[in-house]
Amino acid sequence: MSTGPVGVAIIGAGNISGQYLGNLTEFPDVRVLALADIDEARAAQAAGEYGIEVSGSPQDAFAIPEVEIVVNLTIPAAHAEVALAALRAGKHVYGEKPLALDVAGGRAVLAEAAERGLKVGNAPDTFLGAGIQSALRAVAAGVIGEPVAATSALESMGPEGWHPNPAFFYVEGAGPLFDMGPYYLTALVAALGPVSSVAATGRKSRTTRVVGSGPNAGATFPVEVPTHVSALLEFAGGCGASSTFSFDSPAFKRVLEIGGTEATLALPDPNTFGGPLLLRKPGEEEWSELPIEGTEAGRGIGVVDMARALRSGTGHRASGELGMHVLDVMAAISNSVADGAFQKVAADLRKPEPLPVAWDPREATL
Repeated sequence: MSTGPVGVAIIGAGNISGQYLGNLTEFPDVRVLALADIDEARAAQAAGEYGIEVSGSPQDAFAIPEVEIVVNLTIPAAHAEVALAALRAGKHVYGEKPLALDVAGGRAVLAEAAERGLKVGNAPDTFLGAGIQSALRAVAAGVIGEPVAATSALESMGPEGWHPNPAFFYVEGAGPLFDMGPYYLTALVAALGPVSSVAATGRKSRTTRVVGSGPNAGATFPVEVPTHVSALLEFAGGCGASSTFSFDSPAFKRVLEIGGTEATLALPDPNTFGGPLLLRKPGEEEWSELPIEGTEAGRGIGVVDMARALRSGTGHRASGELGMHVLDVMAAISNSVADGAFQKVAADLRKPEPLPVAWDPREATL
């Protein structure tokens, strides 16, 4: 078994890459050895900014023997293709969400990894942050009593107001469900266990949208997917949840609550790593804030957890199996929108193990 920091290559130098690069080049248990992109000039520029020695094409990164984990930050349409190429090059893969555009693609990635004895990790890793981890510990400790039901909502007018190239948010495998749903669904599954069935409705408010910023401001692009989805989730453990995912709401909203027999817990925005974490008991007029403990280091902590698991021979938490279950749930929601019927979901996933409170990606352990 290898020792020392784990070599990493990042594929994709787009919008989200800055957060990963800023963290992974600082976390001591990983070493970023290469940055690749189909736009090699963009990769070279970013590599220079972060002191990464090698830039170029994905194939250039795969060819580096010391690279053990490929971090796949490509657009969703390329997630499965890049993951399969990395696995076939003998690399473990950690990818941005969703795992793939569809269930078949996700299962192909996991099957390839299993055949080759390689690990797959998948974002979001926000549920490993102090806020959600503290909420998971509170639920497990019985702070809210027996969990009964949950409510989640992601509502906004969509990313075209701030993203310079937003069209990919509105194609198959994106929209509010596939783009933002993984944050909410991952947190709910981590707290309540796997989903067993879903029912949903959805609509597309407009057939085209307008780029609101950047050099393409004013340009229109087509909308291929529902932009407002309302879902009912049934969990294998008996809880239920109602979830809304919308790019059609002028009221910016981020809600994630779990109600129990003794109290209700208001979790932090699951697209963040910190708090606040709030509790409200029967008869109380105001929420009280609970302390949070854990890391708030940001995107990439799932990669560090995976790297440490490689060295220890243990499992990692932001796993491909978790990402696959969330993809199964989102696909079932989409199918329910299309046919108006309840959809069953395979519920054989085990909840990820909690992080130790003192777990710190900025501390060298390898």
